[in-house]
Formats: sequence, C-alpha cells, structure tokens
Amino acid sequence: MVVPPSVGGGNGPSNSTTNATSTTGSCQVNQVKSGSNGGYPTYASHIPFSARRAPPLDMSTVERRGHPLAVRETNKRIRPHGLQDAPTFRPTEEEFKNPMEYIRKIAPEGRKYGICKIIPPESWSPGFAIDTEKFHFRTRRQELNSVEGGTRTNLNYLDQLAKFHKQHGMNLNRFPSVDKKPLDLYKLKKAVETRGGFDKVCKLKKWAEIGRDLGYSGKIMSSLSTSLKNSFQKWLHPYEEYLRIAKPSVQQQLEYEYGGPFTPPYAHSGMKRSLSIHSSPSNTRDDSLALRASSALNASLNRSEDLVGKFPPPREPPQPAVSSGFVAVNTGGFTPVNLTPASFQAAKAQSSATKGDNEGDTENRALEHRNSSLNGLQLINGHGTSPLKRPTGQESVNGTNGNDSQPNGEGSDESGRRSKRLKKAPTVVGSHMSLLRPTTPRPPIQRYNINGKTGEVCDNCGKSDDKLSIFVCDGCENGYHWYCLDPAVEIPPHQDWHCPRCLVGTGEFGFEEGGIYSLKQFQEKAQNFKDSYFGPKMPFDPILNENRPVTEDDVEREFWRLVESITETVEVEYGADIHSTTHGSGFPTIEKNPLDPYSTDLWNLNILPLHPDSLFRHIKSDISGMTVPWLYVGMCFSTFCWHNEDHYSYSANYQHFGATKTWYGIPGADAERFEEAMRQAVPELFETQPDLLFQLVTLLPPDQLRKAGVNVYALDQRAGQFVVTFPQAYHAGFNHGFNFNEAVNFAPSDWEPFGEAGVERLQAFRKQPCFSHDELLMTAANRDTTIKTAKWLAPALQRLRRREIQQRADLLTHHKEFVDHHCKIDEPDVESNFHCDLGFEVDDNEVQENEYQCTFCKVYSYLSRFRCNKTSKVVCLSHAGNFDCCGTDEEHRLTSSTHTLVYRFSNETLENIVQKVVDRSRMPEAWQEKLDKTLEDNPTPSLKVLRSLVSEGERIPYDLPGLPDLKAFVQRCNEWVDEANNYITRKQQNRRKNERVWRKGNTTKAAEIEERERELRKIENIHKLLATAEEISFDCPEITNLREKSSAIAEFQRDAMVALKNPTLRSTQEFEDLVETGRGFNVDVPEVDTLDKVVQQMKWNDRARELRGQFQTLEDVGALIKRAAEIGIPEHNEHLNYYRDQQVQGELWESKAKELISVESVHYQQLEALSTQAGSLPVSRDTLAQVDAILAKQREAHRQIADMYDRCKDPEFRNRPKYKDVREVLDGLSELNSKPTGTIDLEREIKRHEDWMRKGKKLFGKANAPLHILQAHMNYVNEHNQFCFELQDKPRMPVEPASREHSPVDSQEIEPPREVFCMCRQPEAGLMIECEMCHEWYHGKCLKIARGKVKEDDKYTCPICDWRVKIPRDAARPKLEDLQDWQAEIPTLPFQPEEEDTLEDIISTGQTFRDFIKPYTSPLTTAEEVTAQRFYLRKIEGAEILLAEETNFFRQELHKWAPVAPDPPPRLEYSLSTRKPRPTKQQKEMNRLGITNPDDLPQHLRTKQHSFAKSRKSTDAHLGKGNHPLQPAPKRRGRSDTPNSASTGSGRDPHTHSHRLPATMTTSHTDAPYTAYFPSPHEGNHRIGSPMYTPSGYYPNHPSHNSQSNQLDSPGFPPHSPLGRPTGPPLDPNLFSPTNNHFDSPLSAGPGHSHNQMLSPRQNPYSASSHSTRDVDHVFAEFTTDTADEPGPRNESSFATYRKDEEDGGPILDDLIYVDPEDQF
Repeated sequence: MVVPPSVGGGNGPSNSTTNATSTTGSCQVNQVKSGSNGGYPTYASHIPFSARRAPPLDMSTVERRGHPLAVRETNKRIRPHGLQDAPTFRPTEEEFKNPMEYIRKIAPEGRKYGICKIIPPESWSPGFAIDTEKFHFRTRRQELNSVEGGTRTNLNYLDQLAKFHKQHGMNLNRFPSVDKKPLDLYKLKKAVETRGGFDKVCKLKKWAEIGRDLGYSGKIMSSLSTSLKNSFQKWLHPYEEYLRIAKPSVQQQLEYEYGGPFTPPYAHSGMKRSLSIHSSPSNTRDDSLALRASSALNASLNRSEDLVGKFPPPREPPQPAVSSGFVAVNTGGFTPVNLTPASFQAAKAQSSATKGDNEGDTENRALEHRNSSLNGLQLINGHGTSPLKRPTGQESVNGTNGNDSQPNGEGSDESGRRSKRLKKAPTVVGSHMSLLRPTTPRPPIQRYNINGKTGEVCDNCGKSDDKLSIFVCDGCENGYHWYCLDPAVEIPPHQDWHCPRCLVGTGEFGFEEGGIYSLKQFQEKAQNFKDSYFGPKMPFDPILNENRPVTEDDVEREFWRLVESITETVEVEYGADIHSTTHGSGFPTIEKNPLDPYSTDLWNLNILPLHPDSLFRHIKSDISGMTVPWLYVGMCFSTFCWHNEDHYSYSANYQHFGATKTWYGIPGADAERFEEAMRQAVPELFETQPDLLFQLVTLLPPDQLRKAGVNVYALDQRAGQFVVTFPQAYHAGFNHGFNFNEAVNFAPSDWEPFGEAGVERLQAFRKQPCFSHDELLMTAANRDTTIKTAKWLAPALQRLRRREIQQRADLLTHHKEFVDHHCKIDEPDVESNFHCDLGFEVDDNEVQENEYQCTFCKVYSYLSRFRCNKTSKVVCLSHAGNFDCCGTDEEHRLTSSTHTLVYRFSNETLENIVQKVVDRSRMPEAWQEKLDKTLEDNPTPSLKVLRSLVSEGERIPYDLPGLPDLKAFVQRCNEWVDEANNYITRKQQNRRKNERVWRKGNTTKAAEIEERERELRKIENIHKLLATAEEISFDCPEITNLREKSSAIAEFQRDAMVALKNPTLRSTQEFEDLVETGRGFNVDVPEVDTLDKVVQQMKWNDRARELRGQFQTLEDVGALIKRAAEIGIPEHNEHLNYYRDQQVQGELWESKAKELISVESVHYQQLEALSTQAGSLPVSRDTLAQVDAILAKQREAHRQIADMYDRCKDPEFRNRPKYKDVREVLDGLSELNSKPTGTIDLEREIKRHEDWMRKGKKLFGKANAPLHILQAHMNYVNEHNQFCFELQDKPRMPVEPASREHSPVDSQEIEPPREVFCMCRQPEAGLMIECEMCHEWYHGKCLKIARGKVKEDDKYTCPICDWRVKIPRDAARPKLEDLQDWQAEIPTLPFQPEEEDTLEDIISTGQTFRDFIKPYTSPLTTAEEVTAQRFYLRKIEGAEILLAEETNFFRQELHKWAPVAPDPPPRLEYSLSTRKPRPTKQQKEMNRLGITNPDDLPQHLRTKQHSFAKSRKSTDAHLGKGNHPLQPAPKRRGRSDTPNSASTGSGRDPHTHSHRLPATMTTSHTDAPYTAYFPSPHEGNHRIGSPMYTPSGYYPNHPSHNSQSNQLDSPGFPPHSPLGRPTGPPLDPNLFSPTNNHFDSPLSAGPGHSHNQMLSPRQNPYSASSHSTRDVDHVFAEFTTDTADEPGPRNESSFATYRKDEEDGGPILDDLIYVDPEDQF
C-alpha cells in the first residue's frame, strides 16, 4: 500500500508528534519530530482554525489563468475507455455579461452531455480573495481502490470472511493457491452464486467452467475442479451457512434502527389503510430471508415497544451523534441477489452514533426471555473497525469536531452525504447565513444504564448487570451477554471474538477524516506525493536529459488503474465541502471587498445562486453548499465519486488555481440507466444501502457504464475555467495535482420540474431535503408577479394544487371510513349528528422547518401537516394516521382530539393563489386570443379597438409574437389619421403658421418646405386619402369626417362663385364668414384667395371711414395708405385721397417742430402753437412728446426758480432754502436750452452766497480749490482739532512709546492706556522721533522725515523747544477771530450753508480750549510752569486753527525760561502752508524735454483748449411787455478773481537757517519760525552769524543766558497764572516736571541720560481707538522728507477723493496742491 507522507497539522494516526507540548496562552501546539513536517507548527485539535497561522501560499508557484505555469488548452486527446469530450464554450464579453442568459443559450447542447466547460473572456480575471495565512481546512482520506464499487465489495467480503475464520480458530492470512495462482475467493463465491449455488454447481459439474472464468487453464482437469470445490467448502461454505442463520437478525436490527425495512414498505404513490413503519413491502420475494426477518420484526415490534416504554427514557448524549448511516428504502423493488444459503453478502458495519451508559435496572428481567425472533436484535448503533476500512470519525470534513473552532459543528446527514440544510439560528458572525442544522435523529435506543460505557452494557438487552457474562466484540467493541446472543454462546471464546453484526456486515462505508492543513502545507504535501509517486515510474527522456514529464494522460490512466486494483492501495487526501462562510470565499465579497468590482459580478459564485433569474432567490435562508459556495482543495488522485446535485439542481464549479481537474458526466436522460447499471454491478451494496448513490463514496469505471448502455463524457478543467453540470446529470472526477475550486448550485426557471422530481426521489429514500420545494413555489408566487415567472410557476403550482388537494381528499376519505359523517374539515357548513374530534387548524404563520417536516419520510410538508399533540411528531399527509407516532391505533389517530390536521391555506385560498398565477401566465395567450377574435369578427376592425389592444399588449411585460405586426398596422393607420387630421382639424393650420415664423430665420429650406406644404394643401389629396383608407381596410371616425369634409368643399365652391358675381349684395361679415369657411378646410381652394381680397378691401373702407373723426399719428396714416396699396384700393377712392392730404400736413408739422427743438434759443411761443395744432393733425408721437417735455420742463423750472427766489428773501433765516437744493435746481437748467424768468436774480443770490464760501476758502488757504472742497476741509479741521484741543489731555511726564517699553514681568498682561504723542496728539504710529530737549516723541510723518534718512545716533530738537525749527503744514491755519467774523456773516446769506454746523464745532472747540488754557497765559509765570506751557504750546501748534495770542505768549515764555535760540521768537500773526506747488503734466513734459515755452511742445502734448458755448438767450422777451426779459447768467469769473494762496501774507522771516543734516536728509527752509533744526555738536552754518548753538543757552540759570529775553513783549493777559496765587488749593504736581527734570537741571543732558535712542522701531497705524482719524488719514500718501508736496498724516482727509487725474490735461483742483492760475485752462 502506497501511503503519502503526513504533512500538516492533522489529527489522524499518521501524524508523528511527541507527547510534550508547549503552551502559549490557551493554545497548545504539538512539537513536531525532526523531519516529519518540514518545520511547520502542528496545532492541537482544540485550537480554533481562526487562531492558526501558517506561511502564505506563494501564488506564483501555482497554475493560474494567464500564468506561465498554466497548462494550455490542448486538442482532444484519446482518453482511457474511449470517452468523448464534453463541449467547451467560449463566450464573448457581451455574452458573458449575463450568466443565466448564456447558460440558457447553451443548455440545449450542454444537456446532451450532462456537463460542459465555459472559458471566460480574457478580460475577466477575478483575484483570489482568501487569506492564505489564516486559511486552514480538514481533509478526507481516500483509498482509491475502496471507492470503486466492485473492489470495495470484494474487500469487504474478504475482511468479514477473515474475521469469521479467525473467530473459529483458522487464519486466512493469504489467498489459497490454485494452479500456482492465488484464488480470488470473492470471485469464486460470485461465480458459484450466479450458477445457482454450491449444490447446483456440484450437481451440474460446473467447477471446470468456473475455473476457466477465473482465468485458469482452459483444460478440463479434475484437479482444478477438486481444488476449487475444496477451497469453496473450506473457506466459503461455513461462512455462507453462518450468514444464512445470522443475517436475518442483523437485518431486523438494522431495519429497527433505521425506522423501517430496507425494502419499500409501500407503493410510493398510493396509500394503504394500515401502513406503519414496520409493514413489509408487497413486491419482495416470498422466500427472502430478509422478508421473513422483517415479518418477525413487524409481529413483535409492538410488544417490544410496550416493554421498552416501561424503562426510563434515554439521556441526551453530551454531543449530537454524527451518523453516517442511511434510511433504507428500496423504491425500485430491488430483490437481494443472495437467495441461496451461501448468497448473502456482508459489508463492513460502521456507525458513529454515541451510546449512552446504563446503570442496571434489575426489575425488568423479563426482557432476557424475549421472543426468539427478537433475541438476535441488537438495539444499538454498532461501531465496527477494520484495518482496511477506516470509518468516518465524528469530526466533519471541514475541520470541526467537539473541540474545534466551528460553533455547533458542521453536520452531515444520516447517510454520510453532505447535509446542506441550514438552521434558522444562530447565525454565523460576519455572514448572512445560519449554521447547519443536524438531521432528524433516528428512533432512540432504550438503555437501562445511562452512564454505562461501551462494552459495559449489553447492546442486546440494554442492561449493565452481570458484567462477567458480557463479551466485548473485538471489532465494534460493543458488549453482549452471552445468553442474549442468538445462538447463545455458553463458553467464552479463547480467541478474537466478533459479534454477528460485524461478521454479517452492514455495508456502510465512508471516508476517514484526515489532517488539518494550510494551503502552503497541502501544496507541499501534494507536490511531494506526486513527485515521489511518478518519479520512479516515468521513463528517461534523452532529449530532455531527465525523466519524461508527467502528462494528463499518464495521470488519468494511472488513476483508473489504481481504482480497479485489488492488491494495490493508494491513499490520498481531499479537502472537500469546505464551507465558505467560515473559511472565506475565493471570490471577493461585498462584506470584505466592497470596492472590488468582482464582488458584485454576476459570475461570482456568491452572487450566482441569487441571480434575478435563479429560483433559489426565493429561498428564505441561505443553504451552505447550495446557495452559499463550498470550497475544494485537491491533490493528485483525490476524487469525487458519482453523484448528482441535491434537488437535481444546476451547479457551477470554478477553479481558482492549480492543476487540472478531470470531470466525467452522464446526461440526465441516462440517469435511470446509470442507476440500474450501478445496481447490477454492485447489488450487495445496494441490498444493504439502497441510498448508496446519495453517499458520494462509490465509483464505477466508465467502460463498465458504457457497456451497460450509459453515455459517459469527459472534460478537463483548468485554472480560470467554469464547469457547469445540468439537472439530474451524474458526474464524478479526480484531480491531477494541487488545485483550489469553488462550487455552488443555482436554478434557472427550467430547473423546476427537475427540482420536483428530486424532492420525490428524496422522499422515496427518506432523505432530508435541503429546502421545501413547495415553500419556494409559494414564496415565488407571493414575491414575483412577473409574467416571466408565472410562465414556469403556473404549471408547477397546478401540479402542487392537484397533489395537495388529492392528498387532502384521500386523508379525509380515510378519516371518514371509520365513522361516516359530515366532517367539519371539508363540510364546515353542514350539520352532522356525529361530533368529529379530530383537531383542525388553518394557520399561515411561519414556523420552524422542523415543525412541518415529516418524521417518517423527512419531506417538508409545507402546505399541510398532521401533528400528534402527545409527542409533537409531525407527518405528511401521505403518512398521516399510518405512522405510529404515539402508540395508538390508526382509528384513534385519525379520529381523536390528540391529533391535529393543520392547513397553511384552505382549499379555496390555495385555489385562488394558484389561479392568479395561472391567469397571469395566460395573459400573453389571452391577448393573442382577443386579437384573433377581433380580426375574425370584423374585416375592417375599429382603430380604437386595435389601439386598445396595442396599449394592452405594451403593458404586458412579455414578448408577444403578434404585437410587432399589430403595432406596425396601427402605426400605418395612425399615419393615415395624422394626415387626415391636417384636413379635418384647425390645429395643423396653427402649427403651420408657427413653422412660417421659424422659417424666417431659416431661409435656405424655406422654399422647399413651402413647396411641400403647397403639395399637401391640394384638394386632390383628400380623394387620395379616402382611397387609401379603403385599401388599408380599417374603420375610424376620421374616415367619416374626411368624407364629410370633401362634400363640404364642393358646396363651398358653388356658394363662392355666386357671391363673387355680385359682391355688393352681401355685407362684409358675410364675406368674412365665407372666407373663414373656406380656410377651415385646410386645403388650397382657389375661390378663397379671391374672396379674401374682396374682404380686405371692404374692411379697409370700413376702417378708413371710422378713423376719419379720430386722432391718428403720422405713422398710422402712412400704414393705412400703405395697406390700401397692398390690397389694391383704387386711386379715386375718397378715403384714400383724404388720408394722403392728412399725411402731407402732418409731415410739415413734424419738420417745423424738429426745427424749433434743435435751435439754440428755443422759441416757446411757437412751441405752444405747434402743440395746439397737434390735436388736429397726424403727428409723430415722439416729436409731440419732445415738444410737450420741453414745455413742461420750462414751466417746472420757472416755478422752482420763482419759489427759491421768494424763499431766499424770507426774514426767517431757517426758512430760507439750503444752498445745496438751489444749486441742484440751477444745475438742472443745463438740460434746457434757455433760462426761465428769474434765473438771473437767483444766480445773483447764489453768487453772493458763493462769495462767502470763497472767503472761507481764503481763510483756510484753499482759494484755488473748488467750492465743494471747503466742506470737506472744514470736516478735517474739525476732526483734527478734536485731538489737539482735547481737554482731558493734560501735561504729563515724558513717556516712552509702547514699542520701547520693557515686557511685563508677570504672566498676566494689563493693557495700559494708549498714550498720545506729537503735536497731533495721537498714539504711536510708524516712525517716532524723540526730542532731545523735552523728550517728547513725534511722528516722522508729521515732521516730514522719512525713516531711511534718519540715523541711529542723530539728535533732534522739536519745533516747540526751538522756535526756529519749521513745522511742515499742508494748509494755512485761520485765526479763531477770523472764523468768528466769518461765522457772523451767515445770517446775511440768502441760503443756509452746509458748512454752518461744522464751523460752529470748530469755533466752539477752539474757544473752549482758549478758555481752558486762559489760567496759563498769565504774564506772572515762573520757571516751574515751563512744562505745562510747552505742553499746551505743542497742542496749539498741532491744531488746524491759529490761536495767535496764546501761541505768541507760550513761545515768548518758553524762550524766557528755557531759551534755545539766541534770539527771541518773532510775533506770529498768521500761519501759512509750507508745501510747494506740484508741477502739472505740461510742466513735467517741458522739464523732461528741456523747453521753457509751452508753445514749443509737440501738438499731442499740448493742453487741450476748453471752449464754452455761449449762453442762449431766451425768447421770453417777445412774449409781452409785462414780462421781464430773461437775461443770460453772467459769465463765469476767471481764476484770476480768486485770491492766490501764494500771495496771502507777506511776513517772511529775514532769517533762514540751514543746518547741515545727514547726507540722506535735506530740508529747505523759507519760513524762519518753521525751520527744521537738527543741531550737531560738530558743525553748523547760521546765516545770521550767531554763535554756534550750545546746550547751555537752553537753561535760564546758565551764565551765558541772555537776560534781555525777559524784556520781550507779552500779550496783555490778566494775571491768572495758578503759580501767581499765594493761597488756594495745591496744584496738581502731574502738571509739572519733577525736581530732577532736565529742563531745570543742567546735568540732565549729560552722558548718563537714559533717553539715548531717538527712533522707535515699532510700526503701527495711527490710534486704533480713533476711527475717525483712520477713516480720514487712510487716503493720504506716505510722508517723505525731500518731497514737500507729499501730504502729511494730519492734513490728509476724505476730500482727497475729489482730486482729478492730472493725466487728462484738465485743471488740477486739490486743496493740497497748488495750481498756477495760468495753467488752469
């Protein structure tokens, strides 16, 4: 025997492991011996699969589609047994999109072979989705020669024969030899059996013939006959005699355990009155020992049940028993071949049900003296063992057992066949399916000792007492009392002893479970096996210089040789029926790979069963292996035996990767011939196992099947290919090496009849179905209401209805046989004298499947069930009453209240459900019948009826053969109707009008369309349409209407001819009606055009007559005349001549009006006259509107001017108009070409008001600026003064800007108040410069000093400390007294000025500040007041108005007490702007070209000369003497009339100081009091020849101080200085400098002075809290030092927006820019 090496973590006996284990957590891993497993870890059996890890599978080492290792498709080869290949299909990508449609297409060809191969397109290549590191599975062990039916029968017989002789002291260690050849005892037994048995062979002397059949010499030798006869008598005859005696009792035991006899207990289609599970078949042979044994069992079973019922019920075992037995039902009436005493063939017994223990119950000893027919009955499930035949263990093939990882295990059904049924709950985590449900257990075996172990309890009587009398079988290890055996064994045997069950055999066979592997481990195992097996066998190839590679043909031939070999046993392993729900699918799934397109591909085997066209989508729960794929991992020679799919369904198998898998298929049409051939080949196996073909454990070579007339075909499946099996087709196959396949079932609509037959077959063999076929049909009827579904569903439901109604009727008939009465079940409305106690319910609620599964035949009785209320057992209607469910007789079961008949639907409801589906399925036929009847009844069918049929057919979602032709006919009729409607209705006419509008923009095809329409409008077309209708042969209202229309046209033509002969006899309306009638025909009737022309002329005359007394515009008259020409009105027509005269007069009026409007001086009297004449003439509305508009504006302007002038004379000033309103009125006169009366007077008042405004401009130094600049500048002045005259801003000690302060020590910063600096009294912003004298900080922008022109060590003296330093000013500062005088003139103005409020604020603020500082202007001051005086002088200098007296006083006092300049400051009487004028564009061009005369400039660069139109004189003077003549406004005064700001003031200081500054700083001083002064300790240049400046001159106590400074004149203020008061409250010390102030101490300016930094690095905007300042200042340009025309921060305001762009060559008017008067125009 060739056994492959054990690889992987298997738990079988072949695993070589040590006893020592290493524990990691809760998982124990067995340590592998050296060289046993290639270094892979071996896990203990209780380690869950999910916790196991292994090296991943290298996908490059396996054969995949498109991979270099993949085996190419070869031409058809000559196969063993001469088999023909099944077809191979290669769909296109388009065909491959829908799997159901494609399979339906190839099904007619594929069914002929039973199987076919589908090769997907090259573009279809799904990935392998399994994690090969985590994937582990359990295998099955397969002995190849055991799967072949004949070989297995031979080996089983020899095994039991050896046991028998060994038990009797004889060892059958080897075959006896005849003629120096081993004698096959099984073949000898079969040869004798086929010739009538031992006695008949001896009598007829057939031994020599048998010898020749066995392959011995052809000569008839007496020695050969003697040898064969002696061998038979010695080895076979004793065993055959033993079988004749012992086999009946074993047969009885098996029948009892499996719930009934092996032979069919009844005809499948009929019902017997007293049928029970123990009744004998009616078609078996009378002399059958099995029949006699069954009869004895039937006679005594009731008594045994009575006795057994007295003992305690069996205890539930700790784990569910996993059985590989079968339910013996011989539906075909098979008669055992073993009819002679020596003909019974025993097979090896095997069962895996667990036994319960039994503590002895000695009360019922009577069971020891049972009837002899029961003495040999073994009421247990034996477990036989054999060194050659290993039974299937309790672990399932996918790696589950009591200690494994899979919850609840993966069960198999009673026959060892895979069970695909799923429980409702619990569900598997991560999937949508439930776990497998174990099959219904067999009738329990009663035990007296619940806790007894195997061998300690008698399996015959069930007791554990008298243990010394219990013999233990060396095969199954079950115990038996020696006196319970039949025949009894009185002397204990001294050798091995086997029980009768092991010696007779049960014929059961299954694959033993193998090891647990990962894919990589199993790959290595498979490769090692194939290499070691074929390596020595392959011949040497001299071309390759190595052994010839193994071909597919080599593997296939070797496989069948090993299968048929008796002496050579090869064992392989196969990973079959691996559940994808627990191990994962090879295809991507929605749950794990939602983004993979193949996870929703219809060919994905997870999707295919639930395809919209698959009937399995109506199954309410998932079924593992059927609707959920199973996985298969194969190795060389691993096989799957002959079988067809559950429920005869389709199946699809896809190979993900690996070696070739060879398939063999038998068409479904040959299924019965195949089954018969199998029964003929191995009758012994079918005798004890009629369900042998359900078990997938038996092969038969194809050549034997072909000899029996069975068609067998083959194909080779390779990686990336599908194999599809068809309904009822048997198939088998084997693998050529390591591969991975996945398979699932599906069910197109043509499967349904096969599915019903499959359920009947399962019921006949009492096998549990995977789902309820009836439930699937009812669910489909409820869910799917399409005709496509109804087509296949209706016949199925009709069969279901007939079967169900018949079964119900048969049961009720049998029910009434006991007592004839009107039953409440089928006659509920009929009164009966007999009260029927049988329970009856109609319950359509969903229940668990086990609640409607027949206990006897395992069928799902979905529509009706018979329930025993005592035992809760359920049977189908076929076994209702016949099945002994509770120990009562049949009459009691069918008439008592202890049983209930449950209908899911009543007969009426079931009929309605079925009928609805039938009617739906007949909708296409009903429609066709309706169409045929319509066409037969009427040769000219109604179009309405035909349209209705088309509409009805289109609503039927099904392909109707007659619908296309009908639609074509109706379409032709509709086209005729559409064409006829063009002449019947008026809608087409309107549509054509719209088309004409469209054609205006599409002139290219307009002519063609018009010509086509002209052809359509011919009268002849109506006659053609009527002829076509007769030809088509149909009926519709349009035909009648068209005929009527034709008659109406003919009558219209006659009437038109009569009317045209004498038009004057009829009215216009009559002609119009006649024309409208003609046009309504929608055809071109020649008379219509003539009538229409007559109508148009008559209507024009009527219209012209009507309009003669009404106002008409010139355009209306022109249109009327034009219309007359179009319709042919004669020239002598009275109305036409009248309107022509009107047109001439209207045109004259039009020309005169336009002339008057266009002249420079409008003559309003003539315009009034024209306006009056327009009422009787046809004039243009636009021209008339212009005349009226001019007159209306003239009148309105005159009214407004008069009103304004009257109000300006009002003595109450507040009643006078505002200047802004008056200005707007006068500006509005520009639209008029004349001035109304009173305009000159009003302009005179405006001039007087504007003179007052110009005076204000002069005060502020804005004489050249426009008038509107005054208000803007005054707003700026007012806003700036608010900061400088702020009373809360009081003298303080010098402070540093915020950017120079030290960072606070504490983590919590306190926001300090914002300090103000400089003369503008605003917060720190940008560059800050510190005065070295007063240490006050100034804005660089206020001083016009740029950052780049100041060095770090430069020192600066402010204008406050040194009066010689010039203060940059952008505008003149008026005196407060001048402003007050200017304000006093306001009451004399004719209008209310806009500047009044702003002027009041400026004066009020200045006066308030003057009053506030009045105490500090006392002439009796002291040196201590210097700080306060300097502070207030700084505020006054920063203001935009001049407080002359205060300024002069503070300057004199500062020079007195803290002199800096050698001379006292001069008296200041005015404050002018320091800005120099900005050159104009023309001046810039002249400087660039070096030209001094503007006339020398090129023409394109010269300033454009402005021209002003002369004011038009009004013509109102001609209106009358009483009116004042309108005078034009005076000419605009030239700019020379306006005072020039450069000429204001003449007080220039004769002293001009020029101090040398750094190279980057240059200042030009023209005003001595405002000369910027930067003293330098090294150099200086003073034009006045004064000595160089020294700091000592600043202090009054210094020896060089000029004492004559006290003699300077001071303003004559009263002595209000607070320092002059001898008494009173103490002064605030914050107003003065401290005692160590550097102004008072000559040492404060020494080297130790802390303020040695002149610049502040911080760059901030102006005060963040002063929004008004930001809003005004943000429009100004950046300050510079060397460009005096750059505006400073204090002088920039919103009025800068009024600047004009100087690029346009026009006047530059800006309050900040000086413009030379000569450059204005």
